[in-house]
Amino acid sequence: MTVPDPVDRPLLSVRGLTVARRGLPAARLVDGVSFDLRRGEALGLAGESGCGKTTTALALLGLLPDGLVRAGGEMHLDTEHGPRPLHTLSGRGMRAVRWRRISMAFQGAMNALDPVMRVGDQIREAIRLHRPELDRTAADTRVGTLFEQVRLDPRRARAYPHEFSGGQRQRLMIALALACDPDLIIGDEPTTALDVITQRQILDLLDELRRELGLSVLLITHDLSVLAETCDRIAVMYAGRIVETGSVDEVYRDPRHPYTRRLLASFPAVGGPRELPPPIPGSPPDPAAPEPGCAFAPRCDRADDVCRTSPPAARTAPDGTRTARCHLLPWPATSTPEPAR
Repeated sequence: MTVPDPVDRPLLSVRGLTVARRGLPAARLVDGVSFDLRRGEALGLAGESGCGKTTTALALLGLLPDGLVRAGGEMHLDTEHGPRPLHTLSGRGMRAVRWRRISMAFQGAMNALDPVMRVGDQIREAIRLHRPELDRTAADTRVGTLFEQVRLDPRRARAYPHEFSGGQRQRLMIALALACDPDLIIGDEPTTALDVITQRQILDLLDELRRELGLSVLLITHDLSVLAETCDRIAVMYAGRIVETGSVDEVYRDPRHPYTRRLLASFPAVGGPRELPPPIPGSPPDPAAPEPGCAFAPRCDRADDVCRTSPPAARTAPDGTRTARCHLLPWPATSTPEPAR
């Protein structure tokens, strides 16, 4: 087998990732998710709460909570020795990947930080744990550098989490994610509960760090507008599946999946009519009771009989730049439809 040139290999390649409830294989919270993430690229993973975004990220890191299990799929991380299969690693093997290769800025900074431990000590602890070759002096120097990178005064390393504002705590979470020079940072709703000005500052910081450090970023959000100026590509998730992918410009200018259209239409346009946009009717499906056809069919205003009875295959645009999982598209199918569950 010919090994692709490192320049052409994606940093992260995910194929058919499936996460189910333990003992209930039909209850899939993540259902056959596939995507590639290139070096230096920012990919936005968008969708409603409960669609499987955070579960996908936790599966990548081997941090699934009790009751959930990876039921299938492959995940490969590119290294200097070639693609490394994350799905075959033991717990000890995954610990060598976390923070050194892939790190995560968790949602809810106040809950993720230890309230009775100085923030500098928390970052130093992560550094010493994953890079034991560094002594305390080197770790302290690294903590000061990280504070500067996220635009915080290094002298505040001795402060406690409650002494920082919400935006500053989110910067601390980014500093913690950067602690061991990872190749990929996963940002799980990094702007939740922040005002719009602070949101913009955090997103600008992530973008600046990505370009300065050559990072890849997987940005998880339910707010498509957050991804407009931050990401290169978007993957839209619904009911555990990726239903549309494409560049930011393509997806915003011409969304092809009905769910993506409704998501974008739910945000009011600046300068547009002063009225609430129409909501998406209904609720996402129960993973334990999946629909026999397209999962979005009960909420779709364009669904017909085939949508309600047959799961759609992934389809690719003729130019190969984008995909969508919908029966109503004229594009050729690039995968076989999955059997109804």
